[in-house]
Amino acid sequence: MIVPSAEVLLAAAVVGFLIGAIGIGGILLIPALAAFAQFTPHQASATALFTFIFTGVLGTILFQRKGSIDWRQAATVCASAIVFSYLGAKTSALVSGPTLMRVIALLIVFAGAYVFFPAKPRPAGEESGPRTGLLVLIGAASGFGSGFSGAGGPLFSVPLMVIGGFPALTAIGTSQVLQVWSAGAGSLAHLATGAIQWPLVPGLVAAELVGVVAGVWLAHAVSALVLRRLAGASCLAVGAWLLVRHF
Repeated sequence: MIVPSAEVLLAAAVVGFLIGAIGIGGILLIPALAAFAQFTPHQASATALFTFIFTGVLGTILFQRKGSIDWRQAATVCASAIVFSYLGAKTSALVSGPTLMRVIALLIVFAGAYVFFPAKPRPAGEESGPRTGLLVLIGAASGFGSGFSGAGGPLFSVPLMVIGGFPALTAIGTSQVLQVWSAGAGSLAHLATGAIQWPLVPGLVAAELVGVVAGVWLAHAVSALVLRRLAGASCLAVGAWLLVRHF
């Protein structure tokens, strides 16, 4: 085991905090690993994705204790995501490092725009028809995006579920479960490429889990408006910096 640098540990703790609080933020670990640990884009993506298995397990336990997980919805999303996360990870291995980093940069900007200017959920009265089909599509999109970018499924599932009319807290709870399955399936595909940097994994996971505990507490204890704005501003700044660097 190699102890990550202070900068990497701080980034991992912040990422865990954002995952626990708003479900979005995992993708910020990728540029942090590239900048502070000198990982290639593929190594950073694969390593980050693997650590999200553990943040997902802890987040699931903590959200379940708060009664904030709808298991029927979570099961539908995860079943669809598992297959597509594996396919996404396989696809990412075919893409060049610079191209992968450009995609990640655009996703970070998207995350910032969503968090900073969240889409309004549809009123419950406007919902019609079965929701299973929508949840399957959300799972497929979230799974593929997770495996391809290494971002973790919540980056995609939280905004899509909120836009689809699901309560925000339920969407975040579902995203915790999704992390486990989408990250696990995507990591299986990365095992064949050797991109996961195992020596840093224990330190990264430990820092992320500390952040998750604090984030979940905040999500259920206080208004997250200020946190959302700070997270959105951070994503927009990091995404813009990456776009300037890689385009």
